[in-house]
Amino acid sequence: MEEELRDMKAHKSYYNMLHFVSDAQQGIPKLCPCESITKEFVEEEDTYDYLPGKRYFICKDYKNDGLHFRQPWVMGVQQEIERLKQRFHEQEKLLRE
Repeated sequence: MEEELRDMKAHKSYYNMLHFVSDAQQGIPKLCPCESITKEFVEEEDTYDYLPGKRYFICKDYKNDGLHFRQPWVMGVQQEIERLKQRFHEQEKLLRE
């Protein structure tokens, strides 16, 4: 019984961490949930001659287990721009009041 309980708690902890990682991927990531820094990575495989490579924000210690960041660069930058636009509009609204 105790072994099943420990196993259940370990699974719950793992799924909670997956949930935290998926929720945390907003904007440009600075740190991975594993407390490692993220870096900009360019995939060297050229799919097209006019597209030199895909860029990613990726955890320094990346493993494909769902607990580390590997986010497309374009998505991170788009989300960051949207966040900055929202902050700008809020500040503009405050100044007009």
